[in-house]
Amino acid sequence: MTERKSETTRITAYPDGPLIVRGEIDLRDDAGNPIPCTRRTVALCRCGVSAIKPFCDGTHKLVGFTAD
Repeated sequence: MTERKSETTRITAYPDGPLIVRGEIDLRDDAGNPIPCTRRTVALCRCGVSAIKPFCDGTHKLVGFTAD
């Protein structure tokens, strides 16, 4: 019998950048509908300008987004 190790989901806020989420997540929109997420690591937008929200597209660099 093989035990399955449960993976911890980690969220890391990068200075002046996105939230990096590693691990299994259940991502939902504001209406509660599931947002397909096929990767185990995703970058979520914090600047609000990404063209592919909720995911980061790097636009934060162009608009000069800053955050701790």
